[in-house]
Amino acid sequence: MFTKYGYSTIGIVSIISFLLIVLGIFLNNNIARISLFVLAFILISFTLYFFRDPDRIPPAKENIVVSPADGRVLFVKEVIDNKFINDKANQISIFMSPLNVHVNRIPISGTVEYFDYIEGRYVAAFEDKASELNERTEIGITNKNGKIFFTQVAGFVARRIVNELNMGEDVKIGERFGMIKFGSRVDVVAPLNWKPNVKKDESVTAGETILFELVE
Repeated sequence: MFTKYGYSTIGIVSIISFLLIVLGIFLNNNIARISLFVLAFILISFTLYFFRDPDRIPPAKENIVVSPADGRVLFVKEVIDNKFINDKANQISIFMSPLNVHVNRIPISGTVEYFDYIEGRYVAAFEDKASELNERTEIGITNKNGKIFFTQVAGFVARRIVNELNMGEDVKIGERFGMIKFGSRVDVVAPLNWKPNVKKDESVTAGETILFELVE
């Protein structure tokens, strides 16, 4: 299964790959012909692999925040959020390499009560300052347990953030809502009464890995 966010890119790469194959057929040089065939195969194979979109089933558990992205945990730290939570909070940052699934998922059920897109730079996504300098989309969700704030951060290679959310929209944990193309990062910020459930360098899966659990 491939994400709808990649249909246009898949179409363009498919045409380019087809043209490379056709060009190769008419070449007399065997090395050049094989090189074009291999290049076409690599282009379409990587594109299809990048835009894969496997089904995910969130844990059947209450009072949790799941990962909005596949990748590796960069940081687990305490911060002060002045945009949505307006208090001390715990932040978990996830780095998405070009080999990860890049479709993003809703981390918690609730209502979108904060949404902002910020144009920015393209610092490497694994740098701590990327969340303050880079192009990003910031989303805040509120439900009966409080507020959760998360950010799609474009990386050094990424140049397009896809996000379908709207202010006032009701969302459900694990639902697809967008993606960041070609390497990126997602930050999730939760109040201190949500306990982090992962550690630095741990691998996480969008829609399935529990990032935070509510402390009763």
